Amino acid sequence: QVQVEESGGGLVQAGESLRLSCIASVPRKGAYAVAWFRQVPGEGRERVSCISWSSSSVSYAESVKGRFTISRDNVKKTVYLQMDRLKPEDTAVYYCATEMYGACSGKVEYWGRGTQVTVSS
Repeated sequence: QVQVEESGGGLVQAGESLRLSCIASVPRKGAYAVAWFRQVPGEGRERVSCISWSSSSVSYAESVKGRFTISRDNVKKTVYLQMDRLKPEDTAVYYCATEMYGACSGKVEYWGRGTQVTVSS
C-alpha cells in the first residue's frame, strides 16, 4: 500500500523555522530516494531537495541551499525537511515524492498531497 503523507506545514514569520515530515512507504521491495517539491499557484513545481535511500547523497535547489536540510529515518519510513531562516518567497505548497530508484534521479513514482507553508514578512 502506498503511503506518502506530509505534515508540519503552517504559518510562520520570516526568519523562523519549520520542520516538514513525510511518511513515505511504497508497495514494492527495493530502495527509493525521496524528494521535496514546492509549488506556488500559477507556477510550475520546483524541486527543492532530494535524499538517496542511504542518505549518502543529498541535493538542494540554489534558492534553499544553506537554509534547508533534508534527512531521513528508514526505520520510521520518514523523511524530514528542516527549513531555517524562512523567507516570504518560501511560501508554497510543499510536496513529498518517492522516486523509482535508491539514488535521486528525478523519476517520481508517488506523490503526496502537499502541506501549506506560509511565511509572513
